[in-house]
Amino acid sequence: MSSRPLNLRTPGPTPLPPQVREALARDMINHRGPEFAELIRECTAGLKAIFQTQHDVLILTCSGTGGLESAVANLLSPGERILVVSIGYFGDRFAQIARMYGADVQMLSYEWGQFARPEDIAARLERDSRITSVFVTHNDTSTGVMNDLEAIARVVKGAGKLLVVDAISSIGSVPLPVDAWGCDVVITGSQKSFMIPPGLAFVSISPAAWDKSRAATMPRFYLDYAQAKRWADKGTTPWTPAVSLFYALRESLRLMLAEGLEQIHARHRRLRDYTREGLRRAGVELFAPDSHASWTVTSARVPDGMTSKELRGRIRAEYNIVLAGGQGPYEERLFRVGHLGYVAEADLAPVLEALATVLGEAPAPARVG
Repeated sequence: MSSRPLNLRTPGPTPLPPQVREALARDMINHRGPEFAELIRECTAGLKAIFQTQHDVLILTCSGTGGLESAVANLLSPGERILVVSIGYFGDRFAQIARMYGADVQMLSYEWGQFARPEDIAARLERDSRITSVFVTHNDTSTGVMNDLEAIARVVKGAGKLLVVDAISSIGSVPLPVDAWGCDVVITGSQKSFMIPPGLAFVSISPAAWDKSRAATMPRFYLDYAQAKRWADKGTTPWTPAVSLFYALRESLRLMLAEGLEQIHARHRRLRDYTREGLRRAGVELFAPDSHASWTVTSARVPDGMTSKELRGRIRAEYNIVLAGGQGPYEERLFRVGHLGYVAEADLAPVLEALATVLGEAPAPARVG
């Protein structure tokens, strides 16, 4: 094993800033007391700024997948027809959750590596008036493909349907002005762009989504939006929260707001381009098309004669760099480099250099401080 410090380059969990690590060490407080009330209100205000919404944002103690399940449980009724737009593993997961709850799931699926086309969604909605809601993944980390959510939102809202967005690996790194684009429910998780450990989900809810939730009859308890909203208004949560993660979230939000959304977005787009250029110089074939390449994770094909596990194992053993493998049918055919959250070119340069060396190709782009 290399003696170098660990360079975690997965698309989540992501590295933690020093301020976040220090916040996690703070002592406990009473989650029914005034200190926690101040904490949750500051976190909620910061999240609204990142989501660019004037509407409600709830903080749930669960993973991002719990956030996805919460949308199904709170918005739908058994047998209700929805359209799930899938471009990879996580779109399929959204559909699986909805089926488990008894929704009538209609699929619009694309070959992995492709992106969703708004005109296809428009055609499906025009053909099937029974569809009430559209569920879509903004950025699917399994493929490294990012959908044109603004165009999709325009089509869905033009058809008068509810739009539910899995933004777990996008919002906070990629432009997603929730109110301006008309997204009704947007879900993300703490361990991605927000630079804290796994364990919290954040969900924005539009007035139309609240109306839908009040009429929905799916069973829900722990993930009940109405309960979460009622208790949040009192400065607490209905169930015991992950207090340490709230401490960490407050610090990460302070860092994000100090950097500024435009600067955060510009940095992630720059890192996307930097990573793709470096991989190309290393002779690697990229998986996602340039037009819809993710700003937060880059997927690439493993060269012939090697598996993803073998490549990543050597990179870990010799350089102490942790890359992600492929998923589903591409488990051993792809590797993925995460570049979201607490990351800069200086963190990515060693990754590209290591891959270039292992693959015997040209050096990575010059280091940037």
